[in-house]
This record gives sequence, C-alpha cells and structure tokens, in this order.
Amino acid sequence: QVQLVESGGGLVQAGGSLRLSCAASAIRVSGNTMGWYRQAPGKQREFVAIITPLGTTNYPDSAKGRFTITRDKVSNTIYLQMNSLKPEDTAVYYCWYTKLGADYWGQGTQVTVSS
Repeated sequence: QVQLVESGGGLVQAGGSLRLSCAASAIRVSGNTMGWYRQAPGKQREFVAIITPLGTTNYPDSAKGRFTITRDKVSNTIYLQMNSLKPEDTAVYYCWYTKLGADYWGQGTQVTVSS
C-alpha cells in the first residue's frame, strides 16, 4: 500500500526558509512522477512543484525561483526546499503521487509564514 509521509512544516518569518520532506513507501520516488500541492484555508488545493522520472521539474510562477523539488533514491524521499517565504505561502502542503490515473496524497504538513 502506497504511503506518503510529510514532515518539516512549521512557523517561519517572512523571508525565511523551510525544507519539507516526503518519505514514500511501496513506490520508488525515482521511478514515478511526484510532487507537492498546497491548500490554504478557504482556497482550492493548488500545484506547487513536480518532478518526473527523468528528473524534469516544473513550478507555477508563484514558486519559480524560490522553491526547489528534489529527490533522494537512497532514502526514497522527495524534498521541497522553500526560500524567501511569504505570508501567502501559508498553507497545508501535501505530497502527491500519481499512477494510472489515480492520485495519492500524504496527510499534509502545515507551513505558516508570519509577516
């Protein structure tokens, strides 16, 4: 059974950094398309970052230049390095994996950026 377990969220001041982790089980992070989404209170879940099996990454404009998604084959974990955080980055961040049209989600980790 696929499990995605996020960690690394917390409270940080604007301009600060956080690194989120997503430890995967039952799948290989290097062999699958994986990514991060976030959901702020009262808003829809939105795409934050994606990494493909070939290592190609993509980000929305709101994350470009500030967020970086990476993966580690040994620990079977994907990461989201977030720099220059803004109050509008405050949200629950979810690890995501997709295969054969099915989406899998972690439980989420809260990121709060104070101004």
